[in-house]
Amino acid sequence: MSKKLIAVTACASGIAHTYMAAESIEKAAKEMGYEAKVETNGAIGAENVLTEKDISSADLVIVAADIKIDPIRFTGKRLYVTDSNAAINDGKALIEKAEKEATVFGKKGSKVGKIQIGNNKEKTTFFTHVMSGISYMIPMVIAAGLILTIANLYAFQRDDMGRIVKWGFDTHTQMGMLMSNLFQVGQVGFKLMIPLFAGFVANSIADKPAIAPAMIGAYIANDADLLHAKAGGGFISALLVAFIVGYFVKLLKKVKWPKIIQPIVPIMIIPFISTLFISLVVFYVIGQPIAAMMDGLYSWLNWINENSTSAPIVLGAVIGAMMGFDLGGPVNKTALIFGTAVFTDTMAKFGPTHANFVPQTASQAAISVAPLGVWLATIIWKKKFSKDEKTAASAALGMGLVGVTEGAIPFVAADPIRMIIANVTGSAVAGGLVAATGCKFYGGIGSPLGTFIGYIEQPIPFITWILCVSAGIAVTALIIGLTRSDAVLEAAEQFDSSETE
Repeated sequence: MSKKLIAVTACASGIAHTYMAAESIEKAAKEMGYEAKVETNGAIGAENVLTEKDISSADLVIVAADIKIDPIRFTGKRLYVTDSNAAINDGKALIEKAEKEATVFGKKGSKVGKIQIGNNKEKTTFFTHVMSGISYMIPMVIAAGLILTIANLYAFQRDDMGRIVKWGFDTHTQMGMLMSNLFQVGQVGFKLMIPLFAGFVANSIADKPAIAPAMIGAYIANDADLLHAKAGGGFISALLVAFIVGYFVKLLKKVKWPKIIQPIVPIMIIPFISTLFISLVVFYVIGQPIAAMMDGLYSWLNWINENSTSAPIVLGAVIGAMMGFDLGGPVNKTALIFGTAVFTDTMAKFGPTHANFVPQTASQAAISVAPLGVWLATIIWKKKFSKDEKTAASAALGMGLVGVTEGAIPFVAADPIRMIIANVTGSAVAGGLVAATGCKFYGGIGSPLGTFIGYIEQPIPFITWILCVSAGIAVTALIIGLTRSDAVLEAAEQFDSSETE
């Protein structure tokens, strides 16, 4: 009778990593003689959902997720928890590690991956909570951004010669009124996405009782009129509100409440106290200082963009370099979060005509450079790579085309210094070029395919984006090919031969 393995995969965006991790686990499980079923928690929701029968008959459970997944249904089963990258990089190695280290979930004091059983503590990181919030915010960002973009196309009014003479909607026509209304819809989306983000960051920290107070607190912190300030506090204030609320709610959950009110504690007492607390904190402590700071920051960034031809290029190059530095690690995620923050905040404040697209556009242009660069290097310099490396490069190609940076990780592990230099340089080139050419990334996939899947405003439709990203890929491939040493190839070939013996 074959062994049974079940798994759950999830990533922040719920698009690429979720399904690639699932595919990797399924393929490795089949090779290792497991009967496997993998539930994916993607942007569309849970698919291939694990049933009670699946769970009860499972010999091993793996959760490979970058966001918080409630493991309570796996009580009594051998459970191993990790992130999606571990599954994508090497499904077989993950299963082997899970076989050795999985612990029965629910046994008091036991540890399961990042989860401490018995005392309900979680060894999660800052980025785990932030990426959980972003995963819920992304659909709203894309939906609101695309609606704003469609409406904005009709807002540029032209004269008889085709020249743009002013921006605005001619509400005397039915089409003008429709587009004006759609523009308002997009603005509502951008107004709500920051409270939504804060709510689910707080939820990642302290579960459902933290959602309402965090959303209300973040809304107040982003409403200039309520704060009596020039601008709202933006993404940073929402982040601060989410963490204050999250840990305040965790503190309230530890209180020994009287039995008579315990049924209403999570739905009434904690939300009420937390909302009152964070409202006072926002109004009298953090609201106005952060609003003033963020207003100054975004005004300065916009002034730099408008008055300096080199500053946007430098910023784009720096963001791109960060994307290529650690391939999904803290530096990479910081660049992504910063890009999203600047885009959402300035879009909500200034609208699409004056929003700052540079950081987000640069990060999305650079996201696929490392994996596609290493793939291109294996094509051009075939004799410098082993058979297994060429196979890994094919996998990197697939990941790169859908905007998964981690496809280049195996190559960095084998030759870190040269690979990091190549990845950082090529990614910086891509980020700098899209900033220099004025590309604007609204939403979609951050790879050459992104020019077709999503919406990117660019000087020459489709072509500009592809050329900018391809230039970065070519630079990475060139550096890899020209600097690759014989020692690295020999080590790779020795490993290949040892695997086949």
